[in-house]
Amino acid sequence: MKANKIAWNKILELKKTKKTLVLNDLFAKNPQRGYEYNRSVADLNLDYSKSLVNDKVLKKFEDLAVKINLQEQINQITSGKLTNSTEKRSVGHMWLRSKFFRNNSVSGVVDIDVVQKNFLDFAEKVRSGVHKGSTGENITDVVNIGIGGSDLGPAMIYKALEHIHDGKIRCHFISNIDETEISSTLKNLDASTTLLVITSKSFSTLETMTNANYAKNWLVKSLGTSNIEKHLVAISTDTKACKEFGIDKHNVFPFWDWVGGRYSLLSSVGISIALGYGSDVFTSIQNGASKIDEYLQKIDFKTNPIFIHAAISLWNLNVMKFGSLAVIPYASPLSRFPAFLQQLWMESNGKSIDKDGNKIKLSTCPVIFGEPGTNSQHSFFQMLHQGTDVIPVDFIVVKSGMGQDRNFQDSLVANALAQASVLAFGKSKAELKSENVDQELINHKVMSGNRPSMILSLTKLDPSTLGQLVAFYEASVILQGLMLNINSFDQWGVELGKKTAVNVLQSIKNINESKFDSSTTNQIATYRKLNP
Repeated sequence: MKANKIAWNKILELKKTKKTLVLNDLFAKNPQRGYEYNRSVADLNLDYSKSLVNDKVLKKFEDLAVKINLQEQINQITSGKLTNSTEKRSVGHMWLRSKFFRNNSVSGVVDIDVVQKNFLDFAEKVRSGVHKGSTGENITDVVNIGIGGSDLGPAMIYKALEHIHDGKIRCHFISNIDETEISSTLKNLDASTTLLVITSKSFSTLETMTNANYAKNWLVKSLGTSNIEKHLVAISTDTKACKEFGIDKHNVFPFWDWVGGRYSLLSSVGISIALGYGSDVFTSIQNGASKIDEYLQKIDFKTNPIFIHAAISLWNLNVMKFGSLAVIPYASPLSRFPAFLQQLWMESNGKSIDKDGNKIKLSTCPVIFGEPGTNSQHSFFQMLHQGTDVIPVDFIVVKSGMGQDRNFQDSLVANALAQASVLAFGKSKAELKSENVDQELINHKVMSGNRPSMILSLTKLDPSTLGQLVAFYEASVILQGLMLNINSFDQWGVELGKKTAVNVLQSIKNINESKFDSSTTNQIATYRKLNP
């Protein structure tokens, strides 16, 4: 896109001014910066005052948005245009929660409410004891078997809301093709009170079906072949394969090809959330996400914090040349959020080819990592403060506590704000000398500062704000993809590894010998020797 290239060149020209972006100076020149560089959306607030940007930088991104008709591109997504061009699919995850976006002419859209009612009704039957196991006992445990978006999203949500869990249905999440994970989970469960939820659109995903067959055999061993039907649920589009597996057709809940895996947690893929917390909680999460979706209908590029977050993220990558991003939630319930965000962001925008099939010259995606604060302060924050690489931080802060003792929440918030401040402003040699620090230690204690961060605050952590948090990052990632002119909805880089793994597995099992490089061939031989 010519307009895209011209607008990006205007942004990249600003790299000559980046040495003037010193946070100490920016705050000194504008004492109100902390108030002015601060925007809210629904129950979220973005403080971007400690980012290495000024009005001129942000204006260039506003110009980019106008030049590439960013609002129109968003409208095309929400209206059902085949935005995922390489797979010739619409992108409709927002339709699941935001009826104002729905295009009923797209196949499956008219069925959204019926499908949702069916799987939420089923969840309530399990929770109320109407749907029982084969022995007549209530279901007490759910084992969610899936991988990627079928695991990361539901597992993150389940963990994030544990502080409101009623103790009725416990959920467990199995994803990896590692027997120790599933065996250590199942050995502590009673098959007669356990429900398996198997999520695979094609019902053929290697990791998922390997685990599903293992779990099915566990059920059969305890209950008998004819007594497992009430213990099986599938999220899939292949009803025939589900029937062959032994799943009642009424317990198979579909989703559609316009719902990508990493965007799927508020579809039937999230049934474990409804089983664990109830349908009201599930719909509250959807309603929260919808509050964010509303702000995409008419984006004010000057004030919309989702767009500003996207713009600053791209600025950090392409002008400041910061290749990583630390995501630090100062809330233990959000401990799985960085892993969820890794897939959402890195699988969406980790691309090197643009929509036109050309090699892209821009950087498209940071390396994302993170752990909850304050734990992370005692592991990798040393590098964030004094390492040779500058790594921006997204701090996620919950302003209201979830427990009884106010001291805990006060300390969490104090630590988050303190870390952001120290990263921004550091400590100079002069300050250390004035504090009579030993001369030998001064260089070791200097904190250069000027290390950027953003603070995304939630008023509290509940189903609605959790839905808002998810939708905020979804939207930021999508906006970044559009500004980069890449397809944020395919993942061709995942496919070749899966196909090659099949060939390697056949070689390991002596089913079919394929030709590999000498390293792979040697590793296969060594493995065979240890596992004759």
